[in-house]
Amino acid sequence: MAVNVWGLVAIIIFYVIIFIIGLWAGKKSKSFGKDANSEDLMLAGRKIGPFIGIFTLTATWVGGGYINGTSEYTYGYGLLWAQAPVGYAISLVLGGLLFAKKMRSAGYVTMLDPFYYKYGSVMTAFLYIPALLGDIFWTAAILSALGSSLSVVIDLDPTISIIVSAVIAVIYTLLGGLYSVAYTDVVQLLFIILGLYLSFPFALHHPAVSNIVETSPSWLGSIAVNDIGIYADSFLLLIFGGIPWQVYFQRVLAAKTATSAQILSLLAAGGCIIAAIPAVMIGAIAKSTDWNQTDYMGEIPIPAAQQREILPLVLQYLCPPAVAFFGLGAVSAAVMSSADSSILSSSSMFSRNVYKPFRSLCGKPSELELIWIMRAAILVVGAIATVMAILVKSTYELWFLCSDLVYVILFPQLFSVIYFKGANIYGASVAFVLGWLLRFGGGEPLIGLPYFIRYPWFDYANDSQRFPFKTMVMLIGFITIPLVSYSIGYLFDKDILPQRYDIRSFCVPREEDLQKSKSEDAALDTLDEKVDGTENPTFEKEHFNGIAAISGSKQQESTKL
Repeated sequence: MAVNVWGLVAIIIFYVIIFIIGLWAGKKSKSFGKDANSEDLMLAGRKIGPFIGIFTLTATWVGGGYINGTSEYTYGYGLLWAQAPVGYAISLVLGGLLFAKKMRSAGYVTMLDPFYYKYGSVMTAFLYIPALLGDIFWTAAILSALGSSLSVVIDLDPTISIIVSAVIAVIYTLLGGLYSVAYTDVVQLLFIILGLYLSFPFALHHPAVSNIVETSPSWLGSIAVNDIGIYADSFLLLIFGGIPWQVYFQRVLAAKTATSAQILSLLAAGGCIIAAIPAVMIGAIAKSTDWNQTDYMGEIPIPAAQQREILPLVLQYLCPPAVAFFGLGAVSAAVMSSADSSILSSSSMFSRNVYKPFRSLCGKPSELELIWIMRAAILVVGAIATVMAILVKSTYELWFLCSDLVYVILFPQLFSVIYFKGANIYGASVAFVLGWLLRFGGGEPLIGLPYFIRYPWFDYANDSQRFPFKTMVMLIGFITIPLVSYSIGYLFDKDILPQRYDIRSFCVPREEDLQKSKSEDAALDTLDEKVDGTENPTFEKEHFNGIAAISGSKQQESTKL
């Protein structure tokens, strides 16, 4: 089959729209010349209001991987196993209740800032590793979804579509930062909601599709008793593993006020559910279709290796061409717009939390230097994710893998650094090492990693883990951080261990600096309450300038050590 010219034209139009909006929004950023400001590029000047905020926070998870993956699992395993929509919706609710207001009030710029202030630059650099891997896997899942969609509907080589999409997203992200990401998120969600809500009714009324109510037992799915542990593990992974992401916090921290950050996070949970409905319907429709009555020439029933293409197959064979092109364009634009935010998040953390502290040992870097480092990181992260998208086959498996390390490693670390007053570098370090050891001890079939630990309920017949060991590893981290922190801290504070061996004295900010930071953050909490709900732009500007000044002073005091 030759490339469908009209389909290709439709995709190009969608791409051009997204690209132009990204470049236009990027003009708002201070990314060049003497006015260059890295924080402005990362957080869009903290000017994200309610309208753009609700779209961009919903777009935290709603993208090509989210849509394609939900259709894939509804068809292949049943709706009960398509956990992402509900899991990530709950994640946004918990993130809003537990972290959004607290972190926005503190004036943090990235998710790793609280680790830097409490544990120092070395521990923060190690914690960057799982955050980076999560972003790479996430971006790869998004691009992989796009490649499968375009190859089905317009017969375009998936490798070409993946590379072109990644290049376009990288270009406008290089120039505009979060400004470009946020504004393209608005168009992305409008495209995906209009495109898919327009498409699935046509597919539903195709002659080859049976009544989906009557066929519901085939697409609702079921949970076997021996799968309960895996099911619970995966669901908790999506809920709590969906919180400690810079793609989420870069939007939360860019909100105008702390209260608006919290409210927008709660509202975005509803947006996730609304965007998932057509994807679920498409999976159910595909399961209810007699594919022999369509022009589909592939293997029937559709094999597992091809199930990641369920959404584009429905668009191609059950919808009129014009509707199919519009639906595909919606998914394609969503993919490109979602990829930019995850690439930006890793690059922002690298520039601010990894490069800047170590570079400061040789002198304070300029804002323009930090911006160029961030741009270089955008190129590297984008390239790695593109290669992985080409090589890895399942969209939904990548979806889970991207939350895996974030769940078992970062969630207990983030909760502890925010809520456990006595948490220190000792507890964080031990929990970090234990997390990696126990997680990889269970193996990972997706990347061919063999297990060396057989957890309870091990399935010897299928050579696989059945115990929810990921949740167990996460809980061990929760226990380890306060236990080790308080134990070793007590030994040094009571002079049971010589003070000269206490690495806190040179790895992390001094105690008096931490106390000063806490008092400053308490003052910021009060100030935020005054700003929330007001329309005084002068007062709000002074508020943000105060945060920037405090953040800068903390940075300077820490690097002197």
